[in-house]
Amino acid sequence: MSAPLTSTPDAQLSRVAAAIAEPARARMLCCLLDGHARTSTELSVVAEVSPSTASAHLARLTEQQLITLVSQGKHRYFRLASPQVGTALEALLVLAGQPRSQFVPSTPGRLRQARTCYDHMAGALAVAMGDRILAHGWLVPLATDTSSYALSPSGETAFAHLGIDVAALRTLRRRFACTCLDWSERKPHIGGAVGAALLQLCLQRAWVVQDLDSRALQTTALGQRQLPALFDLPEVALQG
Repeated sequence: MSAPLTSTPDAQLSRVAAAIAEPARARMLCCLLDGHARTSTELSVVAEVSPSTASAHLARLTEQQLITLVSQGKHRYFRLASPQVGTALEALLVLAGQPRSQFVPSTPGRLRQARTCYDHMAGALAVAMGDRILAHGWLVPLATDTSSYALSPSGETAFAHLGIDVAALRTLRRRFACTCLDWSERKPHIGGAVGAALLQLCLQRAWVVQDLDSRALQTTALGQRQLPALFDLPEVALQG
């Protein structure tokens, strides 16, 4: 017996295409192409629709698995559901001959570059460190929970080389390593026990120092020399 029409690949393709084709939803998706998450209010402004209309559009995009909701404390953000969605949108933009827009953060410079987030590090530096740790395969997403990470064998070696006591981290009654959406960069940095250990490592090695009157962290001259080599960081991550 043939499959119902509603479950065939071409029928699903038409539903996804229809979700993308509506102008307001297309503007939302193009806005999210830079990899940064945004609130429904921000996306309603981008789409030039009311907040209630934006909610309906976001529900449609979520239903078609084009975007996903990320909750961070009391805040709710939306981002593309997967790299595959981004690839498909990029291809459509090439066909349309349109450039993508770029994310412009409004956070003050010294807080944006590096700061504390509870007991771990946030900001451009933390996001860059997290990106490189994942790129090197030191942390890998769990199959059962992609917002949590496990340490790989190469990660065990790298963290031991850095002086992080992994065994002690595993005894703590908290998540070992997890994503934490950065409110200035709108990309995830590393939280949990590993995130806290990385911040303490940076402070103990004097790679960063904390402001006395704020959560801001300043990268020291020593940090500017040693962090790029240890984490394979781009120079822009160390710029205040």
